[in-house]
Amino acid sequence: MSDELPTAARVSDPGVRALYAQENRWQAWLDVEAALAKAEAELGIIPKEAADAIAPKARLELLDRARIDEGFARTGHTIVPLVWELSRVVGEPHGGWVHWGATTQNITQTGDLLVLRQAHRVFLRLIGEALKAMADLAERGADMPIAGRTHGQHAVPATFGYKPAVWIDEMIRHIERLRQAAPRIFVAMLGGGAGTFASLGTQGPKVQEGIGRQLGMLPMRVPARTIGDHLAENICLFGLVAATCAKIAREIYTLMKTEFGEVEEPVPPGTVGSSTMPQKRNPKLCQDIIAAAAEVRACVPLALEAMQTEHEADRTTSLIMEAAEARAAIAMGDMLARLVEVLRGLRLDPARMRKNLDLGGGLIMAEAVMLNLGAAIGRQHAHDVVYDAAQAAFIEDRPFAELLAADPRVSAHLDRAAITKLLDPTAYTGLCAEMARDAAQRARAAATEIAG
Repeated sequence: MSDELPTAARVSDPGVRALYAQENRWQAWLDVEAALAKAEAELGIIPKEAADAIAPKARLELLDRARIDEGFARTGHTIVPLVWELSRVVGEPHGGWVHWGATTQNITQTGDLLVLRQAHRVFLRLIGEALKAMADLAERGADMPIAGRTHGQHAVPATFGYKPAVWIDEMIRHIERLRQAAPRIFVAMLGGGAGTFASLGTQGPKVQEGIGRQLGMLPMRVPARTIGDHLAENICLFGLVAATCAKIAREIYTLMKTEFGEVEEPVPPGTVGSSTMPQKRNPKLCQDIIAAAAEVRACVPLALEAMQTEHEADRTTSLIMEAAEARAAIAMGDMLARLVEVLRGLRLDPARMRKNLDLGGGLIMAEAVMLNLGAAIGRQHAHDVVYDAAQAAFIEDRPFAELLAADPRVSAHLDRAAITKLLDPTAYTGLCAEMARDAAQRARAAATEIAG
C-alpha cells in the first residue's frame, strides 16, 4: 500500500507520500546542515561568514541534481554527494565548513525527524477531522436504539451514538499520546562518528543544543547512534492509532453486511462494486482502512527489531527503522484520510436497527426482567426463572412474553402489562445518549484545539 495510492476508493492523497519523497528528505537534511552551520558559528567554531554563506545555499533547487545523482551512483553513500554539492555551491572559502564535525546519521536522522514532524501535523489534522465527524454521528445516533452485541450475540439494547462515543474516547487518548511523546521523539542528534562528541569536544553539547533551537527540537542527552527507542515509540503509537481505526472500520464493515444493513459507508453514484455482480455495494473504504491499518501494525515489530543495534552504530538497523517509519507513515495517511471520508458520509438506517433489535422477540430485555423480578424474589432466583423462559423461547421458538406470563413464579409479581413494559428495548439503553452527547462535546473541543 505504501508504494501507490489504492484505486479502490475515491479519496485524495493527504500528502504524506510527498513528504517521504527523496527530494523532501534531502531538503530536510539540508535544513539540518544549515542549522549545524548556524549553531557552530554562534559558538565561534566556524566563521560567521561561512554560516551566512551556507544557510541560504542549503536549498535543493540551487544544487545540481545531475551531479548529486552521479555522486550517489559512484559512491553509494547516503549523504556525501549531497554534502559535496552543497560545498561546491557555497564555494570558496566557506564551502569547506559544510558538515563540520557531523556524521551522516546525525544529519539524516535529525532531518528525517523533521519530515516525521510534518507527517504528525497531517495526522493530527486528519484525526481532528475524524473527531468532528464522530461528534456528528454521536449526536445523530444518541437516541437511536440498536442491539448491543457481545460475543456476536444480542446482549442488551444500546444506541448507535454509543459506538462513536467509544471511538472518540480512544482517539482523544491517541492525541494525548502523540503530544506527550513529541518532546521525546523530535530530538536533534549531533554526537559525531560514535556519539562521543570527540569531533567538537566540550562545545559539542552546545552545538547540538543550538541545532535543536534552530529546528524547534530538544537535544539528545546522550547522542548515541544506537538509541532508537524514541523512533520505535513513534511507530508503536502509530500501531495504536491503526488498531483503533481498524476496529472502527471493521465495525462498520460488519454492520454493512446484508444480514445487518444498519449502516453504509458512502457509495458515490456510479461506483462499481463488482465486475460480475451488478448489485454489489462493497465496503471499499473500510477495506482500505483495515488493510492500511494492518500495514502500520506490521511495522511495529520491525521498529522493535531496529532498536537492537550493536556496538556504537550499525547501518542495518538504521535501514530497518527508516523503512518502517516511511511505510507506517504513508499507510497512516491513507488510513486516516479514508476514515474521515467514511465517518463524514456514513448512512444510518434506524428502521433496520430497530428491526434487528426486535429479532429476538424481547429476549434482549431478559436482564431488565431479571432485575425487576429479582427485587421481589432475589437476583439469582430471578436469573434461573428468566433463564428457563429465555431458553424455551429460543429452542421452542415461542414468544418470550407468553412464557414469562405463564410462569407462576413471574405472574405472582408481574402482570402482562408490566411484562410488556419491561420488554420495551427503547427504555433500557442506560446512559448511552448521555455518553454520546458528552463524547461529541469532547470531540469537538479536541478538534478545535488541534485546528488552533
